Amino acid sequence: MTTWKSKAVHPLWTGPVPVPGGSRQSPINIRARDSVYDPRLKPLQVAYDAASCMFVWNTGYLCQVEFDSATEGSGISGGPLENHYRLKQFHFHWGAVNEWGSEHTVDDHVYPAELHLVHWNAVKYQSYQEAVTGENGLAVIGVFLKLGAPHRALQRVVDALPDIRHKDSRAALGPFDPCRLLPACRDYWTYAGSLTTPPLAESVTWIIQRQPIEVAPSQVTCVAGLVGDVPLVRQFP
Repeated sequence: MTTWKSKAVHPLWTGPVPVPGGSRQSPINIRARDSVYDPRLKPLQVAYDAASCMFVWNTGYLCQVEFDSATEGSGISGGPLENHYRLKQFHFHWGAVNEWGSEHTVDDHVYPAELHLVHWNAVKYQSYQEAVTGENGLAVIGVFLKLGAPHRALQRVVDALPDIRHKDSRAALGPFDPCRLLPACRDYWTYAGSLTTPPLAESVTWIIQRQPIEVAPSQVTCVAGLVGDVPLVRQFP
């Protein structure tokens, strides 16, 4: 069975925070043995335009890389998705120590950090803002980070961090293809869930990569130094 984890309220969130009273709140603890193989699920189609990468910025509680979400064709489709979803941004979640940082867990195992690539349904909605709270509005790819060898693509982001030490500061990153942050094996779990930050809307199709990517402890440290059950199915047999 897939179990829900309690949602902590971040101290830097501002304004009213909705009470997560729905039945599809994220993140969850993935019970691998209890996930159901769905032969109808096809591989996820991923194609990003590296030139649509605009900047990396310090939101005050996240290190976030923004993309021009008006770029047609830069995003994902297939898999559990009925429409094409355009890439909006990616960001990282981490913990106070390198052993405890991911939002989702697998069989109660916590990874040092978790990458989220956020996409919006550009077929059904006119803008990202509208899609955030809309039905099937968002699709988020989740990638776990484990400690090991340095990750070459991630280093591009790490190298830009000294320029965004202060809240709301931004720095150009240049052309960047987020495909380089995805694992070689694209097997995934998927479920219908919610945003993990306000407004906590239950508008997200989660696509959690089964295989983590390997990053150096120093890379995680640099990023961290900046600042009811629903069906869970899997694409792999």
